[in-house]
Amino acid sequence: MKKVFVVFALALLTFTSTGVLAQGNDPAITATRVFGKIAEINAPAGQMTVKTDAGSVVTVSVNDKTTYERMPPGETDRSKATKITLTDIATGDGVYARGYVAADRKSVPAQDVIVVSQSDIAKKQEKERLEWRQRGLSGVIASLNPQTKEITVTTRAAAGSVPVIVPVTDKVRLRRYAPDSIKFSDAKKSSFEELKVGDQLRAKGDKSEDGSHFAAEEIVTGSFRTVGGSVVSVDPAASEIKLNDIQTKQPLTVVVRKETILKRIPPEFMQMMMSMGPGGPGGAGGQAPQGGQKPAGAPTTGGPPTAGGQGGPPGGGFDIQRIIDNLPAATLADLKPGEMILLSSSTGADPTRVTAITLVAGVEPIFTMLQAMQARQAGAANRPLNLGTINIGIGGP
Repeated sequence: MKKVFVVFALALLTFTSTGVLAQGNDPAITATRVFGKIAEINAPAGQMTVKTDAGSVVTVSVNDKTTYERMPPGETDRSKATKITLTDIATGDGVYARGYVAADRKSVPAQDVIVVSQSDIAKKQEKERLEWRQRGLSGVIASLNPQTKEITVTTRAAAGSVPVIVPVTDKVRLRRYAPDSIKFSDAKKSSFEELKVGDQLRAKGDKSEDGSHFAAEEIVTGSFRTVGGSVVSVDPAASEIKLNDIQTKQPLTVVVRKETILKRIPPEFMQMMMSMGPGGPGGAGGQAPQGGQKPAGAPTTGGPPTAGGQGGPPGGGFDIQRIIDNLPAATLADLKPGEMILLSSSTGADPTRVTAITLVAGVEPIFTMLQAMQARQAGAANRPLNLGTINIGIGGP
């Protein structure tokens, strides 16, 4: 029974539309149980409509003998459940209904109904997001030490790139994005041996006082492709963008899913970022905007974060991943032909088509800066623009 509840709790916390399966192949439906989200409740008729993550729809019938319980999000011990009634259940709640499922897998008379409330799930997710922002580290793996199981991560600071050593102990939860995966919570259990130099990394934990070491509780890594270019067209109905890739000079189709993080950098905040040093974002010697005021849309966590993951004053360097987390959201309809965007995707099989993990608009000054920097390098004028140093791939919970 405990194993069932582990699967149930994980399913409730990782709902993601991954495409509609045939109902007979839906893993959320077995001979004796269904789990999904409540789409509709008809209390007078004693029925609930449940939609699974794969898109299957099941009618759950209840009666006077049906028992109802509520579990805290992520909990697997049924002794932690509290007794409730049908009237305590709401549309959007995660639900596990136990009973003998009909042969067509479209209905089940429930003996037990166990729910995780939508509001509890939202509170837990928000708490997790806040933790990853406040106690987070992001960067690119620069080197690996198999003997000591230590990762050296390159992060951005006021003086430029800064190395941070992250030990991987047996207590660290290590996960990795699969190819073509885009959702942070879908990252799979991984090992130190799967890590590669050049991978992007995001970790949650505590930094040392001098910022040289980071004691991680969780680490998520992945091999990502950073893409930039000008928008050719936007198709909101198909959730696709046609892009001229600035690196390959080839057309590229960008797929935007509901899990894709879409952000836009406000012009005033971009101006502040670019003023932080002679090298632009992450450069040294930048000055705060006149009067020390943050522009509208800037992060609200005490200024641009430092490489160690804490908020700092303008001009002190920053972690671009944390800044993206705090940017205002954008929509596909906001994007216009001709404007420049940056995006990240996990490395997939088709180089002409990518699914965006994170997509950021309002980035024209970044391209201008990178082109100017490359033009100053000997022999670099005809090389493709290098976007590999821009770390926006990992996303967050």
